[in-house]
Amino acid sequence: MLRILFIASAAIWSFSAHAQDPVQTDGDKYKMIFENDCVRVLDYKDLPGDQTTQHQHPAFVLYTLSDFKRAIILPDGKVLQRQFKAGDVMWSDKQTHIGKNNGETPTHVILVEMKSQIGACAAR
Repeated sequence: MLRILFIASAAIWSFSAHAQDPVQTDGDKYKMIFENDCVRVLDYKDLPGDQTTQHQHPAFVLYTLSDFKRAIILPDGKVLQRQFKAGDVMWSDKQTHIGKNNGETPTHVILVEMKSQIGACAAR
C-alpha cells in the first residue's frame, strides 16, 4: 500500500511540476523559439480578453513588440495591473501567475527565461 501511495504521489508531483510550464499550460499562446543550457526564449501572443492558466517562469527578461494592458494575478490573489508600449523591456524575478489581456489590443512579447546554471554561461 505504501508503495502505491509513493508512486501516486510521485506522479502527482511530476504532473504539477510539468503543468506549471507555460509552453505546456498555454501552448496556444507560448511558442519556444530558442533554448540552450543558459536560456529559453519564448514568443507570446494573445488577444484582448484572453487569459492564461496559472504557470511559472524562472527569472526572465520581457521585451514587448506591441502596446498592451494586462492583469497579472498572483497565487495569493493579488492583482498587478501592467501597461506596456512596444519596445519596453522589463526584468522579473521568478514568478507564478495568471495573465489576462484586459486591454483593447493584442499582446506580443519575447520572454528570455534564465536557467539555473546561468553563472556557468557567463564564463563562456
